[in-house]
Amino acid sequence: MAERDEPTGSLVRPYAVTRGRTRPRLEIAIEALIETTVRGRTGGGRNNAHGQEQQYIATLCDGRLQSLAEIAARMQLPLGVARVLVADMAAEGLVAVYAPTSFEDNDAVGTELLERVLSGLRRL
Repeated sequence: MAERDEPTGSLVRPYAVTRGRTRPRLEIAIEALIETTVRGRTGGGRNNAHGQEQQYIATLCDGRLQSLAEIAARMQLPLGVARVLVADMAAEGLVAVYAPTSFEDNDAVGTELLERVLSGLRRL
């Protein structure tokens, strides 16, 4: 194999990070917001199987809410892998997951959310 043909990305397959699991412990919407808890800041998980990935997510969501989609994109992982990692962390109390508000409950909330998203996109 020529030097230019060698892979340059991570040699670990994404689903190896979750030990092949594709189903999360809890369902998390793609737009759900994730925040590191006090326990997550101190690294207090009993199961440290994911190590680096958990630390990265905890750092990424410390002091800033991040959506599940943003976490997946920043970690360059498939959404399903990020969902399993975040669900594991939520089950251990390392992160808090804030489910999105339903549009049926209050149309004003839906409109406000869409206006904030549009404003954020314009700032990009």
